[in-house]
Amino acid sequence: MKQHTVTDSPYGPLTLVAEDGVLCGLYMTDQRHRPQQETFGTRDDTLFAEAEEQLKAYFAGELQEFTVPLRLNGTPFQRRVWDELRRIPYGRTRTYGQLADALGTPTASRAVGLANGRNPIGIIVPCHRVIGANGSLTGYGGGLERKQRLLDFERGAALF
Repeated sequence: MKQHTVTDSPYGPLTLVAEDGVLCGLYMTDQRHRPQQETFGTRDDTLFAEAEEQLKAYFAGELQEFTVPLRLNGTPFQRRVWDELRRIPYGRTRTYGQLADALGTPTASRAVGLANGRNPIGIIVPCHRVIGANGSLTGYGGGLERKQRLLDFERGAALF
């Protein structure tokens, strides 16, 4: 059974979705690959206290690694990519090719990019930390402006 809530952030409203009480989605407004609203279940603002508390600490620059339990629904390859995303240190970036290498599939940078784009739990699973081989910002479901802002925020917060 799914439930959801909407919480404010410096990057706009975030929709948090839980399945059987475990966070399975974090979506921004106007996000590419955002599921239809009716798939989020009923609204329940009581289930998300831990996730909201960690997000608040993250946006305050006080949290660099999330520990909220997650349910990452996807293919086995997607889940491997999303697990690897969680290994990218706060304030740092990796290229799609570096992620493919880390997964033992050096020729799969495009597949890594597709899996990255389907990440259902943005920010907490930090797909914004992935950049193009030449260092450019490429693709981000929440929009390139948000991606740049998140990277700038982390780089700035990591300095202090």
